[in-house]
Amino acid sequence: MTESQRPSGEYPMYPSYGNGDAAYPPPPSYRPAQPIATGPGTTVWPSSGGDGGHGGGDGGNGQAFPPPAPPEPAAPRHRARRPVALLAAVAIAAAIVGGGTATVIEQLTGNDSNSAGSVVPGTTVSQSSKGTVSGVAKAVSPMIVEINATSTAGESTGSGVVITSDGEIVTNNHVISGASSIKVTLSTGRTYTADVVGTDPDKDLALIKLQGASGLKTATLGDSSAVAVGDQVVAIGSPEGLTGTVTSGIVSALDRDVTVAKEDDSGRGQAQGGQSGGEQWPFEFGGRQFNGDTGNSTTTYKAIQTDASLNPGNSGGALINMNGEIIGINSAMYSASSSGGSSGSSAGSVGLGFAIPVNTLKADLDTLRAGNNS
Repeated sequence: MTESQRPSGEYPMYPSYGNGDAAYPPPPSYRPAQPIATGPGTTVWPSSGGDGGHGGGDGGNGQAFPPPAPPEPAAPRHRARRPVALLAAVAIAAAIVGGGTATVIEQLTGNDSNSAGSVVPGTTVSQSSKGTVSGVAKAVSPMIVEINATSTAGESTGSGVVITSDGEIVTNNHVISGASSIKVTLSTGRTYTADVVGTDPDKDLALIKLQGASGLKTATLGDSSAVAVGDQVVAIGSPEGLTGTVTSGIVSALDRDVTVAKEDDSGRGQAQGGQSGGEQWPFEFGGRQFNGDTGNSTTTYKAIQTDASLNPGNSGGALINMNGEIIGINSAMYSASSSGGSSGSSAGSVGLGFAIPVNTLKADLDTLRAGNNS
């Protein structure tokens, strides 16, 4: 429709786009303003006055229109979490390399790994006391008991090691052999009656169990194959009835062939085994007899030799490494005054003691628990 064809007064006059038709709606008289990007996060609008965007506008002062929006505040960065992620990465790496995750975490976070309640994994010695005689003594003494056995030959005193919370105790066979009554005194002073579960005279081992016991602290059985000559050790027992006596020394030798008496019909073994008469359990080594006559019924086993002082009453007690693990059951000790078959009074330890390796005990536990009483 041309402009001349429109009814007069119906529509206003509009410019033509050049083809004879009027533009509808009419084009703007100036080119719309376009934003100008001047940099990251900044947009400038050209001025609205003057010559279509290059001056004028608000008096031609060149101010941007519309004004740029204020930048949005950046999201807070959680920097506090980064050390945690780094800590976790370091801890995992430490665990893979050497199992030291706990130590790394405690060092980086400031926690003290030497607190009184912390322990070395797999042992009962606190971290702060690891490697010390006092630390071993404090940790293991509650698991060592005094045993008093009564028989027709009299009374004997020895020691034992608690291995279960309900009162299983390992000791030497010669400590309880032939006993009609067994009383056990804990480190706390509490006394229980005990029954014989099983004995193995060939290995000089016995297992007894307390009546009505529960919640007892138990010893950790170590690995005697890992013991080396020169290792520091601790011995705990009840020599001469002195409950909880602690001595220390080193491993002097390994695999000593020690021969001890299995039984003694005369009752001598019971008296000497308990040492109530001042004598020690007789044994043979290197073809010689020590502490009296071993009799005709004997057994030989491989023993750990130690210079830790062992005295009458230590039989059945524990030989312990510096991690608090039981590595042997003390079984024989040499007394110079009663060597060569004499029966004089004991002069005490001269640094020659022997212990049954704990691996021998572990291999024999099932047999003892089955009630073997050979």
